[in-house]
Amino acid sequence: MTQAIQKTLRDSAGMRWTALLLLALAMFCSYIFMDILSPIKDLMQETRGWDSTAFGTMQGSEVFLNVFVFFLIFAGIILDKMGVRFTMVLSAAVMFIGACTKWYAVSESFAGSGLETWFTNNLNYIPVFDELGVSPFYQGMPASAKFAACGFMIFGCGCEMAGITVSRGIVKWFKGREMALAMGSEMALARLGVATCMIFSPFFARLGGVVSVSRSVAFGVVLMCIALIMTIVYFFMDQKLDAQTGEAEEKDDPFKVSDIGKILSDSGFWLVALLCVLYYSAIFPFQKYAVNMLQCNLTLVAPDADSFWASPSVTIVQYVIMLVVAAAGFASNFQKKSANRFCLLAVSIAALICYCYMGYMRQTAESIFAVFPLLAVLITPILGSYLDHHGKAVSMLVLGSLLLIFCHLTFAFILPLFKGSAVGGIIIAYVTILVLGASFSLVPASLWPSVPKLVDAKVIGSAYALIFWIQNIGLWLFPMLIGKVLDATNPEGTSATELDYTAPLVMLACLGVAALILGFILKAVDKKKGIGLELPNIKE
Repeated sequence: MTQAIQKTLRDSAGMRWTALLLLALAMFCSYIFMDILSPIKDLMQETRGWDSTAFGTMQGSEVFLNVFVFFLIFAGIILDKMGVRFTMVLSAAVMFIGACTKWYAVSESFAGSGLETWFTNNLNYIPVFDELGVSPFYQGMPASAKFAACGFMIFGCGCEMAGITVSRGIVKWFKGREMALAMGSEMALARLGVATCMIFSPFFARLGGVVSVSRSVAFGVVLMCIALIMTIVYFFMDQKLDAQTGEAEEKDDPFKVSDIGKILSDSGFWLVALLCVLYYSAIFPFQKYAVNMLQCNLTLVAPDADSFWASPSVTIVQYVIMLVVAAAGFASNFQKKSANRFCLLAVSIAALICYCYMGYMRQTAESIFAVFPLLAVLITPILGSYLDHHGKAVSMLVLGSLLLIFCHLTFAFILPLFKGSAVGGIIIAYVTILVLGASFSLVPASLWPSVPKLVDAKVIGSAYALIFWIQNIGLWLFPMLIGKVLDATNPEGTSATELDYTAPLVMLACLGVAALILGFILKAVDKKKGIGLELPNIKE
């Protein structure tokens, strides 16, 4: 009877994973909007006049306020002071406002408006920021790109705040339990948003045979409204948990600025943070250009206009198959009977092969790159469970860095050799994209659960905020750098689908080399100081 009275929502596996699902769905929607324009870079150039520099500057603006106005630091303080549920709802509301702003910027209503005239004539010079070379705008930047950048900055504040809040929420609900599995699962489910974006953004942009990039962004706005609803449901669920446990969202021991000093003085924390910025800078900025990179390096022949492969319905069918791949692969991780596990794996693999075949028949770069997160969905929970029971987090990071280097160099030097080979090029692309997705899955499963081992529980929110802030420096810089390098290494007037991506890809591979070196250093520091990063999360 006593045990029944003391049992809380957190002790129920079903409720614990329901809370995780709500957080994951919110991040799923945010991941879709984050890259909503990535698969239609060529259409943005054709319809809005955005060259690679304008596109990259706008994409990098997402994290501008987080980096240069230190919003993420304030977000961490808000999280530590106000708690998970308040911060989660706040972040979703901010993302929704930013999404609406960005939608209007690329809509037909903005073109020719007084607001377009104002943005054309203003924000061409920002004091101090221009002198430092970090301005989010520049002389000659299209007005729609400037205003979209403003909306993306607002969205970015909410998105990164949500990221640190979700991590803190998972720690709250899963500490002492299957925390790495939970974090890995949340990221695996959220990353389905990348595939969803790659499939549906071009679908909505070309729907009805008339190109309208604003339809794609409107699709993302609707999803951000759904994300806001998910966080409100989580708010009441989390509130009930606190009522059961007697815990308070506000801490009795208030946040102090000196806490940040304690975090920053830890060498292990710095190594994890630098690993994070290097690794994520080689992935997220790449996602924003990946579809265009494939368009430039593959020989894609559009199917006949009256065939099934060119019809709108094929998009829906392929997405359903993608969900089968993800659902069967993900569910296989939770089967206790080997027969059930292998049966689900077989279904997932068969569906993946079918999905890849459909991508080949559709002959579109976005449907090919959409395979990126699918292998991650399958193996991230496996890696999380392994780390929970066996450890080896730093070793996983080292392996991820090696795979990252291999993939970017393959895209840079091997894939272009197969241009003209309809089958060979797509096979190389598929294999490399799947391996890159697997590499990416190593990070959340191993990196994020390591943070609670490095800092006190009271400042976990601030620690995550600092890591995200450092990470955001790379996420601001590299989309812009890729765009500038593309414009600098390609003759003026080069078609959006004929760009040479070799230089940007080599630059990203170099980030992987730096991450690999830091991984070995972190391994040595962990062994010397006995931090326990290589130890399992669940203590037997």
